[in-house]
Amino acid sequence: MKITVGTPEYIREPNALMKIGSNVKKYGEKVVLIGGIKSREIVESHVRDSFNNEGMTLAASIWYGGESSRENVERLIEELSTIDYDVILVCGGGKAIDTVKAVAAHVNKPLVALPTIAATCAATTPIWITYSEQGEFLAISRDAKVPEMVVVDSTVILHSPVRYLIAGIGDTLAKWFETKTSVKKATPNARNQTAIAIANQLYKTMLAIGEQSVASMKNKELSTELEDMIDAILLISGSLSGYGGDDCRTAGAHAIYSGLTIFPEIHETYHGEIVAFGILAMLAMENEEESEIKELIAYYQKVNLPYTLQQMNVPELSESQWQELGDVSVTIEDMENMPFAVTPDMVITAVKQADEYGKDMLRK
Repeated sequence: MKITVGTPEYIREPNALMKIGSNVKKYGEKVVLIGGIKSREIVESHVRDSFNNEGMTLAASIWYGGESSRENVERLIEELSTIDYDVILVCGGGKAIDTVKAVAAHVNKPLVALPTIAATCAATTPIWITYSEQGEFLAISRDAKVPEMVVVDSTVILHSPVRYLIAGIGDTLAKWFETKTSVKKATPNARNQTAIAIANQLYKTMLAIGEQSVASMKNKELSTELEDMIDAILLISGSLSGYGGDDCRTAGAHAIYSGLTIFPEIHETYHGEIVAFGILAMLAMENEEESEIKELIAYYQKVNLPYTLQQMNVPELSESQWQELGDVSVTIEDMENMPFAVTPDMVITAVKQADEYGKDMLRK
């Protein structure tokens, strides 16, 4: 049995970026920085200064390509083959980190992750989500390396757009709803039952601190609630997946997210925002009480998560588009983790029902 729970080292503190060199140095002195355009603008000068203080070298700074795709992974592997380096430092959000986790697995080099937003648990999981160059979901890929270290500069997170944190809340809320659903297919054991307990406590914590953590981001105040939410999104969520393994995977909410990515209009909506709507549709598919779903929507209203298709820029869909959504969603690996067989018609009905609940709440 082999499992990966979180990362060997997780460091979260204000201004951690200023001493990134002392943390990375244990893995090597010649470093390649890979990340997004904006994230490298934010961190690169600080990384250089910190490396200089430690007698280290920034061997190269490379854009990851803008999409978590096989094409970008292959391009980066080829580019790295021409560079003399010891360790990879990846900065940015989930897609950048996922891409470089796949690269690091292939080149077999130490990897340190420096998330600049708290929007997903990508930094602490050993999988990567593969997309087409156009942003459509393709697969959950396991040829990825979990970082040796994750360094979180809470000051950098604090000054990132609040919408990323909100998306992270949506993605992390799914841990409870999908874990308690997917585990129904598994034989109970110490690991998956521990994962359920963690997921439940994580959900309770997020309900308690969500509104205040968002307010802290808007006010640029590094509160305890915000620090806890950063840890919930980046660390605890990933560790939960490690304990639960394949027994406690993503399920209907993420499958519906993946299905919705076939509509180009939704690509300006963030992963966790779409997943949050996917939770509502999954609950409708499971025939949960309307009152429970609307109670969750009331929380979405407090933290500003979307709960209708229109809020995610999804246009009025034709019958053929609805059918395509249903057909695609049931082919997604996540949907196999539902404890019952799901048909395209069930997906269509659930998405429409969730949207109606959302519209009803919007009118109140």
